[in-house]
Amino acid sequence: IILHDKAEFSPAGFRKVVDDNLNGSQLMASVLHGALKVRGGSVVNFASMWSYFGSGRNPAYSASKGAVVQLTRSLAVAWAADGIRVNAVAPGWIKTRMSINAMTDPVRSEPILRRIPLGIWGEPSDIAAAVWFLLSSEARYVTGTTLPVDGGFSVA
Repeated sequence: IILHDKAEFSPAGFRKVVDDNLNGSQLMASVLHGALKVRGGSVVNFASMWSYFGSGRNPAYSASKGAVVQLTRSLAVAWAADGIRVNAVAPGWIKTRMSINAMTDPVRSEPILRRIPLGIWGEPSDIAAAVWFLLSSEARYVTGTTLPVDGGFSVA
C-alpha cells in the first residue's frame, strides 16, 4: 500500500502507485478467475474512501483506487455468466499504521472525527466483517458494488 508519498506526483511515481493498486487487483483477479469459474465464488477488491473524491496529498492513490471501483464493476459484468461475483470494499479511517499519523495528531484527527457521522475510528475487524459478508452466500445477489466501510465519512 502506497500513500502520502510525494513521489507519486512524478510520472514514475504515479505509474508505481497505479501498478500496485490497480494492476495488482487486476492480476490477482485474473489469477483467481480459472479456479472460480470451475467452482463459483467471489472476488473482493480493496478500493478506498478516496475512490469517491480527490486528494491533493495523494492523487495517484485516489485515482488508482477509483479505477479499482471501475475494474470491480467491469469484472462483475464480464464474469457474472461464469458464476463469479466481484465486489469491493472502500475502507475509511481505520485504526492501522496507514492512519496512525492522522489519529495521533489532534490538528488532523479532530476534523476527521467531526466529519465521520458515527464519530469513531473504524477497526480492522469492521473491514474483515464486510469482506466476509461479500464473500458469503448471504451476498449471493450482490455483484459489482463497492461497500463503503467508513462510518459515513463518504456521505458527510
